[in-house]
Amino acid sequence: MEKKYVKLQTSIPGPRSKELLEQRNKYVPRGISNNCHSFVKKAQGALVEDVDGNTYIDFAGAIGTLNVGHSHPRVVRALQEQASQFIHTGFNVMMYESYIQLAERLCKLAPGNYEKQAAFFNSGAEAVENAVKIARKYTKRQGIVSFTRGFHGRTLMTMTMTSKVKPYKYGFGPFAPEVYKAPYPYVYRRPEGMSEQQYSAMIIEQFEQFLLAEVAPETIAAVVMEPVQGEGGFIVPDIAFVQRVREICSQHGILFIADEIQTGFARTGKYFAIDHFGVVPDLITISKSMGAGVPISGVIGRADVMDSADVGEIGGTYSGSPLGCRAALTVLDIIESENLNDRAVKIGDRVIEKMKLLAERFESIGDVRGLGAMCAMEIVKGKHDKTPDKVAVNKIVKEANERGLLLLSAGLYSNVIRILMPLTITDDQLEEGLQILEESIEAVLVTDPSVSVGR
Repeated sequence: MEKKYVKLQTSIPGPRSKELLEQRNKYVPRGISNNCHSFVKKAQGALVEDVDGNTYIDFAGAIGTLNVGHSHPRVVRALQEQASQFIHTGFNVMMYESYIQLAERLCKLAPGNYEKQAAFFNSGAEAVENAVKIARKYTKRQGIVSFTRGFHGRTLMTMTMTSKVKPYKYGFGPFAPEVYKAPYPYVYRRPEGMSEQQYSAMIIEQFEQFLLAEVAPETIAAVVMEPVQGEGGFIVPDIAFVQRVREICSQHGILFIADEIQTGFARTGKYFAIDHFGVVPDLITISKSMGAGVPISGVIGRADVMDSADVGEIGGTYSGSPLGCRAALTVLDIIESENLNDRAVKIGDRVIEKMKLLAERFESIGDVRGLGAMCAMEIVKGKHDKTPDKVAVNKIVKEANERGLLLLSAGLYSNVIRILMPLTITDDQLEEGLQILEESIEAVLVTDPSVSVGR
């Protein structure tokens, strides 16, 4: 296929990007990672142009924040209009209508036939922090349960809840108390010879044992679960596990919090991924694609739970900013008018189909998985031993970037290639991106002698 959208005028990174990279290394700490070493000039839809005139197809979506694409014209107009009226008053100083409109729409969209309320913040980590505060206030309990391989943020509490030690936690302790990690299913890495059904039953039993061996359920305020683990490697749990955890929470008065920060806003083919599992959470945390790139996050939940915090106990200076609220309202309009939930399913079907074909070609693609347009493949030394191959993934991501495809890795072992392209991507752009992905994999797994993989 001839490249129609990717235009490479220079090597990657180009001369101007290299100049800026020198300044970045001098003035910005190395602790902030950079996946691609080029600098953006402009972006539209699923295409990104750098300062050297190179055009990329975006399969990263700013780590899942751009379901409606870069600089969607309707979002741009909404932000321009808002900025011309007022930029910020502080909702706790002088309120604005867009905050109320957004809260109402999200409460109506969220699962559950009960009265709901919503509060808005700045980032995904803040949303999780505040969900924890609200849960503790309501239940008058302290314990918080998250799951192995889960990711919930980089603040003290959310870093504690996050499972991956390096690079997110190493050297940053001590951590917050009364946070516990429960087992979460990972079908691909189940014990050899065990069926998926047997494995599901085992994980459920382990969770029940966890409440006997690690922490008493009477002390737990909330269980926080990603319906599909994001940073953990796009791990999709089976329905029985999610439903059983919900049952146990209800049985013991524990709040069930769905962390939808990466899975929400049409990414999996529904507004909220938890809807795939037939489960109604007590609280939902949201962010990322909520604002189309404008910082905003939120907590939606049962009105009696949300209202448990007293006046002034939650909030913040920029929480639920006017720009963020207007962007989020426009995102909801776009999802509905452009049928992005349906589009996510179609994109996901095509990506999974392509990944399965690649898995037939390459022995090192051990697993292909996903839900809607949240798709991934796991790279291993060989299909039989399943040894994670982080080195190969790093090379594939770098190769893709140099060929004009923005790509991300994930997983506890950093050996998963994840796909988070804007849902507004065209069919032609999607196919060209998948072609570059295949070429990048081939370049590393077939022609790179430094990568030792089973073939």
